[in-house]
Amino acid sequence: MDGVLDLLRETITSPWVYLILVGVTALDAFFPAVPSEAAVITAAVVSAGGGRPNIIAVVAAAAIGALIGDHISYAIGRGGGARRLARLPERSRRRAGSEWARRAVDRRGGVILTTARYIPGGRTAVTLTMGAVRYPRRSFLLFDAIAASTWAVYCGLLGYFGGLAFERDPIKGVIAGVGLAVAITLGIEAIRVLRHRVAARRAAARRPPAR
Repeated sequence: MDGVLDLLRETITSPWVYLILVGVTALDAFFPAVPSEAAVITAAVVSAGGGRPNIIAVVAAAAIGALIGDHISYAIGRGGGARRLARLPERSRRRAGSEWARRAVDRRGGVILTTARYIPGGRTAVTLTMGAVRYPRRSFLLFDAIAASTWAVYCGLLGYFGGLAFERDPIKGVIAGVGLAVAITLGIEAIRVLRHRVAARRAAARRPPAR
């Protein structure tokens, strides 16, 4: 275990760690199997213990990577998704669904994008959809910059304070940081599901009774 910790610490304190963080967070934006939160939190935990890597640089690298990855996902959706949506029959259910998604993104695109950044998998679905419905690039860049920056700060602070709390046992710091991130993610998802169910019940209550 000590050998593994030494290797991990040596890797994370290397100057290459910033480039690795950019790559990992970018890849996670359109390939959700990559655990970008865990990578950022781990680097921040080590930073709290010895000052290397630099916590500000860790946050910046994570934000830049997330921004790049989200734009790749947006481009994928804009390229392939837009053509598929255009070929849907005019009165089909899928066409109606895509038009609804377009209207929802137009009304609340910034809020949806910012919230989805905290949900692994959800961020990919949202950025692909925004590309497919051709959400304006400038607006996407603005809201995505906010989302990526706040997410990077959030992950960095979770790891940094976890590292301070468990300075003598960095593994516990990583576990605490990742565990808290998972708990927050599950909480956000639970709130989203609950709000959806409440909205569905209210809509059902407003429907006129069947004759």
